[in-house]
Amino acid sequence: MSNATESNQDPMALINLEIQQASAPFQRLIGEVGKTIVGQEKLIHRMLVGLLANGHLLIEGVPGLAKTTAVACLAKAIRTDFQRLQFTPDLLPADLIGTQVYRPQTQEFVVQKGPVFSNLILADEINRAPAKVQSALLEAMQERQVTIGGETFALQEPFLVMATQNPVEQEGTYPLPEAQVDRFMLKVIVDYPNRDEEIEILDRMSRTKVKMDVEAVASPAEIMTARELVDRIHVDRKVQEYVVDIVMATRKPSAYNLPLDELIEFGASPRATINLTLAAKANAFLDGRSYVTPQDIKSMAMDVLRHRVAVTYEAEAEEKTSEMLIEQILSTVPVP
Repeated sequence: MSNATESNQDPMALINLEIQQASAPFQRLIGEVGKTIVGQEKLIHRMLVGLLANGHLLIEGVPGLAKTTAVACLAKAIRTDFQRLQFTPDLLPADLIGTQVYRPQTQEFVVQKGPVFSNLILADEINRAPAKVQSALLEAMQERQVTIGGETFALQEPFLVMATQNPVEQEGTYPLPEAQVDRFMLKVIVDYPNRDEEIEILDRMSRTKVKMDVEAVASPAEIMTARELVDRIHVDRKVQEYVVDIVMATRKPSAYNLPLDELIEFGASPRATINLTLAAKANAFLDGRSYVTPQDIKSMAMDVLRHRVAVTYEAEAEEKTSEMLIEQILSTVPVP
């Protein structure tokens, strides 16, 4: 009788229960990272979205906002390898992905793998290195593999690149190639903590030695299982159309009664449509839901689109940023 009852259960209810159970470790993970990091809930949430949706993050913020510490805590909480790469103008691609080393004893070349062979990569100040080095990350980010001397090596999963970027107007920086910027699923702006958070930071950190009191609460295997569940999260046809309308409005604003044609140089690529849907699915998973709502789309849209919408000189003259234009699009495109 119980078997018959189980077989008659709503499949949606079953996957909902499965997702609620599978998302529990990630809720604990947020709490574990929060033991060390104060006031960066959005950054922690977006890192988890990147992990679950198999996407990379581009982080923009001034130094000292605990970006490196946040990634280190996340790596510790999920028992994965972590590498911090400091990008500098004299960095070479081989310093990143590795190279072939000649061994006189055996008279043959041996592959020496670089630091990119890790699970979590912090590419610190990525726009301080020239384009040749930045481009060396492209294959790793998109194909999850690295080619050294004609031999291809797969990167172990999960693999997440979290790159920090200085404001473009600073000296000694190089603008990221557009092809690489588009590879980042999310661009997150990290802001200063508020007054209460600053006091809490002072209480925790004003000592000569600070210990990261983070316990491992999830494993790489659980992340891979969670990704399978993220793929099964339902996206209604109307929600899919909503995603497409938002992205299309960045390309042809006039078709959506938006007077932005003279302000947008080029809109978001089809990769934005895919990434926005995946990010919304990951957001739904973290909420313990088996379906995506329009609010999931709205919550993730800014971080998915802000680096994919380029503004014209006219927009700059009017002091209009891509964020302002995206906000206008989100407030105009009808919500299903």
